Amino acid sequence: MSGGRRDKTGSRTGSKTGRLTRRAFLIGSVAVAGGVAFGVYQARQPHPNPLGGDRPDPAGADDDPAVTLNPYLVVDTDGVAIVTPRAEMGQGVHTTLAALVAEELDLPWESVRTLHGPAAAAYFNAAVLAAAVPYPSWDHGWLAEGLRDVAGVAGKLLGMQLTGGSTSTADAFVKMRKAGAAARSVLVQAAAARWGRDAASLRTDGGAVVDPGSGERLPYTTLAADAAAIEPPADPPLKPRSQWRLLGRSLPRVDMTAKCTGTAGFGIDVQLPGMRYATVLANPYPGGIRGGFDAGKTEDMPGVVQVVDLGPEHGDALAVVADNTWRAFQGAEALNIDWRPAADVTGDSAAMLDVIAASIDTQAPDATPRDDGDVEQALRIARAEAKPMVEAEYRAPFLAHTTLEPPAAVALREPERLTLWCGHQAPTLLRDLAAEQAGLDPEQVDVRVQFLGGGFGRRAEVDFALQAAAVAEAMPGTPVKLTWTREEDVRHDLYRPAAVARCTGVPGRDGLPETAVLEIASPSVMRSFAGRAGLPAMGPDKLITEGAAMQPYRIANYRVVGYAPSSPVPLGNWRSVGASFNGFFHECFLDELAAAGGQDPLAMRLALTRDYPFAQAVLETMRELAGWDRPLPTDDGRRRGRGLAMTHSFGSTVAQVVEVSDGTDGIRVERVHCVADVGLALDPAIIEAQMQSGIVYGLSAAIMEEITFKDGRVQQSNFHDYDALRLAQTPEIRVRILQSGEAPTGVGEPGTPPSKPALANAVFAATGKRIREYPLNKHVTFA
Repeated sequence: MSGGRRDKTGSRTGSKTGRLTRRAFLIGSVAVAGGVAFGVYQARQPHPNPLGGDRPDPAGADDDPAVTLNPYLVVDTDGVAIVTPRAEMGQGVHTTLAALVAEELDLPWESVRTLHGPAAAAYFNAAVLAAAVPYPSWDHGWLAEGLRDVAGVAGKLLGMQLTGGSTSTADAFVKMRKAGAAARSVLVQAAAARWGRDAASLRTDGGAVVDPGSGERLPYTTLAADAAAIEPPADPPLKPRSQWRLLGRSLPRVDMTAKCTGTAGFGIDVQLPGMRYATVLANPYPGGIRGGFDAGKTEDMPGVVQVVDLGPEHGDALAVVADNTWRAFQGAEALNIDWRPAADVTGDSAAMLDVIAASIDTQAPDATPRDDGDVEQALRIARAEAKPMVEAEYRAPFLAHTTLEPPAAVALREPERLTLWCGHQAPTLLRDLAAEQAGLDPEQVDVRVQFLGGGFGRRAEVDFALQAAAVAEAMPGTPVKLTWTREEDVRHDLYRPAAVARCTGVPGRDGLPETAVLEIASPSVMRSFAGRAGLPAMGPDKLITEGAAMQPYRIANYRVVGYAPSSPVPLGNWRSVGASFNGFFHECFLDELAAAGGQDPLAMRLALTRDYPFAQAVLETMRELAGWDRPLPTDDGRRRGRGLAMTHSFGSTVAQVVEVSDGTDGIRVERVHCVADVGLALDPAIIEAQMQSGIVYGLSAAIMEEITFKDGRVQQSNFHDYDALRLAQTPEIRVRILQSGEAPTGVGEPGTPPSKPALANAVFAATGKRIREYPLNKHVTFA
């Protein structure tokens, strides 16, 4: 695909990326679009191949629920294209997933093309449910592994194609390599049959099968049809790590050329013939009602085509359709609507946080995922002996996602079909809910996933795309692009919940903590999301305590309790979810315990992690990287301080040291040191970029971001009052990557949780101010 070429939908395609739909490839015939597909089949009842060409499972019964039938590779007349069925939202996932297949298939990297693939249960994510098992990721005992296997089976049965939870690479690590290895096997067999030679004597190189004896080469493109008729092996051998050519290296990203040249197709870029443009105006009061409206002024405006009442299922929102997006925005501003608040959302943010805090006293726990030792006995003794105790309450606000690309989707309703173009993290969920809304079967809904201009969990939600489908329903045969204004985006987000933690700790005689109790209250994100998605939400919500309960520290009496108060505010997944506030609570509290015990923060953590070699390695590496034992300079008259935090989340252990200075212009965040153990590093440059991104996202929230409510409505509306770090404020960031495992762990989210507490701890070190809530700019001034 050449740079900037338009496909048949009018969407721009990049130089190495494209879109794969079930219409485009009818795999199984010798050449429709010139292609055949290969997959790996390792489940009792594999999901149907969405590309066609299914075969019975050659392996028969198989007890491994983590690997299933997945067509990942297309060989066509243009060469080889790899299906990378996860949303590319800037994190580089298409590059790493493509490398998994290309490595086993001996493809030259410069020839690789990627295709997102259709919305299909065959691309389910098993790892995201396995990660929800209530055992720490380092626990590989029979019970923990057995539950992960069961969760993987549940993920298969659910069939949700999902990009989230920093699980994309972990989920694909084996299955996509096996897809490449299986394809290689049948290609070699096809060449052996054509030449009349022993397959074991042949090898592959540069996208071709090679006979070392004669030097003859047969490109994969010429063997594809023959290979499609050969049964692939059930469990093909994989290359040992010592033979990897692509994995473990920093590769040129497959999406970079298109994004640098402006030819990448995001959801907001889709253009179709005869298109109309829409926006929505919804109630600024969460859960509120509409008393009435007058659209007369809007309908008389130039370019306005129609005003569509989206009805109660879309919160009584109104859509304005026009001949361009700007006129739709102007028409929405002219609507006269009687918005009324909900009865249960009448307070302000402080009152909401007080209600959350009160749940610790008034509700039964949702879960107690960590309860080591005898906390009650330890606290009784501490009080009886008048031991020094640390008691603290921490608070975290509601937060918005503010993806750079605002919510946008294109919809086309035809008599027996609905097509949606948008960037989305859960295309099968969107397909099914859109089908239900439109009165169609899921097979009649085609979701074409585009590049995402940021996701962070926001684009796992379906609200904006279902609104586009509803507008298209009112205008059959006409493609409609619906784009939210930034004001609608900020005021109608599915917010990161506010949270409160009450912490009690007792330093022992050696200065190390002997007792630590964290009681954490936060409304349940998973129950809120599951309710909107029509999914079951059974049992405790692990996310409420994630980033606090399963940490690699050993304290004699150590308890973490979660409470799940209800919330009238709509909630959603936000980058690192519960760990985004629990990292702050847990690591700030550990620093308070270090200070109370007269301990160096790093030395204390090293003492508490003696049972966890991987955490020790992270901390020791941080000691060297940050120069922890060297004093900071003081020759310019500014007060300086370092702050340390370490959080284990999404299978990865990440420590950060933030350095700040304080002067007459305020506090400057000067540099951040980051050490990340990611299990197995498949692409170091992408991992480093993701750590940097997570740090900037976390520091933005720590310093300045907060969603507040007054009289039941959100007060913020755009970047002027919900800002993020600008380039001039962004510190130097240094990243060191460690590898302690045989498989990759998460990288998209683990960089965010330690950033906030590391900054707060640095502010304390520089100024002596202990801040127990963020944003920190409510208490100190930043330069």
